[in-house]
Amino acid sequence: MINMEEINKKNNSLMGKDVIILRNFSKGIFFLPLFVLSILFWIIQAFLEELNPWLGGIWVVIFFSNFSVTVLDFPSYRVLVLILITVIVVLLVIFFSLIPTLEQEGVLGEDFNLGLPAEFYMIMTIILGLILGLIFITTRFDYYKIERNEVYHKKGIFSLSTERFPVRGLRIKKEIPDLFEYMMLKAGTISMIWKNKIVILNTVLNVKKKVKQIDDLLSHLQVVVD
Repeated sequence: MINMEEINKKNNSLMGKDVIILRNFSKGIFFLPLFVLSILFWIIQAFLEELNPWLGGIWVVIFFSNFSVTVLDFPSYRVLVLILITVIVVLLVIFFSLIPTLEQEGVLGEDFNLGLPAEFYMIMTIILGLILGLIFITTRFDYYKIERNEVYHKKGIFSLSTERFPVRGLRIKKEIPDLFEYMMLKAGTISMIWKNKIVILNTVLNVKKKVKQIDDLLSHLQVVVD
C-alpha cells in the first residue's frame, strides 16, 4: 500500500533541490593549488632573511604538476603510477646528483640556490589570481540550469542568448577522463543527451555530486509524473 504521507515528505525534502547549476570551467582552473601555494610561500618568504631552496623546489614541482594536468591527459592508473615514479626519480637525480655535480665543476657556481624571492611569489599570486578570477567570472555568465521542467543554457551578461531544452527524454552521462583532474578538484565530464542533441561539459567540478543531484531530481520528477 502506498504511504502518501511518506511520499509528500520526500517531495517536500526535494523541493529545495529543484535547480541544479552546471558550469563548464576552463582547464586553467587547475592552477588553483599553485595560486594557494604562491600566497602561502609569499607570506613565509617575506619573513625569512635568506632564500629558502625548499620553498622554491616545492613551488617548481607543483608548477610542473599543475602544468602537466592542463596540457596532458592521464586516463589510467598505470599511466598515473608511471608518471609519479618518473617524476620522483628525475627529482631525486636533480637534487642529489646533478646539481651538486654541477656546483663542484663550477657550472652553476657556489652560490646556486633554488630559493625564490618573496617578490616572485607575489607576482605569481597576482597573475594567477587574475587568470582564476576571469575564469570564475566567465562561468557566472555561461552555464546550464536544470529545473523541474526545462534545461536553460544562459550565455552573456544580460542573458540575451538563452536556449531551452526539455527535461523529458534527457539522459546524463558521466565520465572521468583524467585521474589527476579528479584527484585535484573532483572534476569530470558531464554529457547531456537528447534524441537529436548532445551537450558536453568537459570540466565540471564535483562531478559525482552534480550527477547524484541530477539523478535525484529526475527520479523525483518521474515519481511526480507517475
